[in-house]
Amino acid sequence: MDWLQAIILGIIQGLTEFIPISSTGHLYLGRNIFGLEEAGLYLDTMLHLGTLIALIVFYKDILLKLIRNPFSRISFLLIIGTIPAVIAGLLFNDYFEAISMTGVTIGWEFLVTGLFLWFADSIKNGAKKVEDITLFDSFFIGSFQAIAIFPAISRSGMTIVGALIRKMDKEAAAYFSFLLSIPAICGGVLFQLKDIMSGNVPQISFTSMLIATLAAAIFGYIAVKFMISFVKNKSLKLFAIYVWLLGGTILILQKLEIF
Repeated sequence: MDWLQAIILGIIQGLTEFIPISSTGHLYLGRNIFGLEEAGLYLDTMLHLGTLIALIVFYKDILLKLIRNPFSRISFLLIIGTIPAVIAGLLFNDYFEAISMTGVTIGWEFLVTGLFLWFADSIKNGAKKVEDITLFDSFFIGSFQAIAIFPAISRSGMTIVGALIRKMDKEAAAYFSFLLSIPAICGGVLFQLKDIMSGNVPQISFTSMLIATLAAAIFGYIAVKFMISFVKNKSLKLFAIYVWLLGGTILILQKLEIF
């Protein structure tokens, strides 16, 4: 992986982790275009570390409060909201890791993401703020996050959809969606690091990997700020149309045995 490929993949990860069009699905496409299939787990882990850094920087104030007061209400909300994803990961990780590497289902998953985004856009804007979220709300939103274990179903998109169904204000929905992704991404990175440490790591230069991670962090931060502002007054249907076109194209190419 050269430095230009590293930058491009970092940008893809940073933007698509928080713009609701699926980072895992886009990374699969990017790795295949660049012929980096063998770098899958190692590369994905480092790129997710970059977006985790972006979240830590963006939410530094609230995270510092959680460190000072680990038994706060928001801590319990994050714990409850993370439980569904933990259960899904423990029960089905091997299966979803396998289909993630083959990409056989990603076309359909992009289409499903589009359906959820289109549906979410039709939901009347609620009035709940982050301080109004109940434990049930958090578990409900976390259940939508668990669905995103499928490689091309957007985690940010699904959690925003879940939050809107629970009558959250659109801006608050995006804010809590990204906050809830911190323990999920952190857990995923730690879990993948365990696998990497016990196996063979592809020979990718440290410089290229560092560039990719930094690019993911920078563009991830930009994407978080953009989306929290975007969802207030803009339509999610734009992203729905995009993933429908992408998913449909992938299905056609797979049918023709080109992809």
